[in-house]
Amino acid sequence: MSFAELGLSEKVQQAVSSAGYTEPTPIQAQAIPHVLARKDVLGIAQTGTGKTAAFTLPMLTLLETGRARARMPRTLILEPTRELAAQVEDNFDKYGINHKLSVALLIGGVSFGDQDAKITRGVDVLIATPGRLLDHFERGKLLLTGVELLVIDEADRMLDMGFIPDIERIVKLVPFTRQTLFFSATMPPEIQRLADAFLHNPVKVEVARAASTASTITQRLVATGRDDFEKRETLRELIRNATDLKNAIVFCNRKRDVAVLHRSLQKHGFAAAALHGDMDQHARMASLDSFRTGEMPILVASDVAARGLDIPAVSHVFNYDIPHHAEDYVHRIGRTGRAGRAGQSFTLVGPGDEKSLAAIEKLIGQPVEWQGPTLAERPQSEGSSRRRGGRGERGDRGEERPSRGRKVKVRSSGRSQEPAEAARPAEATREEAPAPRSAPAPREEQPSRAPRRDRDRPERDRSSDRGYQGRSRREDDDERVVGLGDHVPAFLMRPVPVKKVK
Repeated sequence: MSFAELGLSEKVQQAVSSAGYTEPTPIQAQAIPHVLARKDVLGIAQTGTGKTAAFTLPMLTLLETGRARARMPRTLILEPTRELAAQVEDNFDKYGINHKLSVALLIGGVSFGDQDAKITRGVDVLIATPGRLLDHFERGKLLLTGVELLVIDEADRMLDMGFIPDIERIVKLVPFTRQTLFFSATMPPEIQRLADAFLHNPVKVEVARAASTASTITQRLVATGRDDFEKRETLRELIRNATDLKNAIVFCNRKRDVAVLHRSLQKHGFAAAALHGDMDQHARMASLDSFRTGEMPILVASDVAARGLDIPAVSHVFNYDIPHHAEDYVHRIGRTGRAGRAGQSFTLVGPGDEKSLAAIEKLIGQPVEWQGPTLAERPQSEGSSRRRGGRGERGDRGEERPSRGRKVKVRSSGRSQEPAEAARPAEATREEAPAPRSAPAPREEQPSRAPRRDRDRPERDRSSDRGYQGRSRREDDDERVVGLGDHVPAFLMRPVPVKKVK
């Protein structure tokens, strides 16, 4: 089947041919005719199958008739992240080269003034994230009563990011007679209920089993320890030993881990860029551009890069952290193996990740092979504690890690001594140190634990300090203290002059 058989206009077909595409993907072949017939569509397909073009191409054909009005967009596309919204805009620029359509992008990190100017002139296609769209609406700069076609892309990601209340509000603002396209890679029960509420008599297009992974991706699990230092070392070895590695995306669960891992890879000589939600829009786009151009072959990112980003030539994906939600695993590894290319994914699994791994294998319907020993077969690391506490071992930030067993306080003389075996690991020192404590000396022979500067002070004075209230009290003193006890403050002992009454 060719694009000419789908009913697209001549201008769109020319643009598709200029882009180098000759045959539509399965999701495109099944969805485009229904979109052109003005029907609601529920599209389910694994990531990397061309869902964006499945609604972009027919929209261009439908928008060839009619014109835009001020502050009233004709079509609305909702995306969960700024990167996905910018990517959809790129698709309209690429396939709409033969059209004179106005496209506006409403995302955070950009001034309201520039966006207001575009909306005021009138736009045919409005691409927005839910939060920024509602900001413009509440400021009175935007009307949604003229929307003819509504696209909700990556609906499951909208659910994960907490955008569903915003989506429900937006749907109430657009006309009831609109056409709605609903696309998602996974279809949990919550998303199914939303689709039933938003769509009217939809045509369901499903080209792959929900939450399935592409057959072109080689998936492997790698056992590692719980210690972050050991995980970073395991990741570096995987990157060094990876075959045919052209570029790679490393996924972390938390934003701060992205920053730490990014600095660690740079310190060890890897050209890496970072991408997470706390970065401003300019820095995020700069990181993506450097990764796309090959200037930075490694991108350390949070799940903001897991959905829909079209970087066709990604050869490897590394899950530094196993995702909390099983659906995120499908999206993460879907960044590789796109458009029929071969890809490889490696997931680091440490102690405590067994439940998350079981959920992933249940979702995708197949077990994932281990590379090397499994987590149960993997021997416990002998050097992780040495790396944290051994003398001379440095962390990724360049500072020497403190050693808990380097100096041992010997209390026989009340002074701090450094034994000759101080260079031994902390574990060995702790094994030898408890020996003198096994047979405690009688109470009267134990040296005082108070600092030297307090030994010459009377016991009465030391008892008044907060820091020594518990230590100065005798453990065998069961007598109850009444009033001030034996201690009488000096001001109470002063003589009081009494005037004689004449």
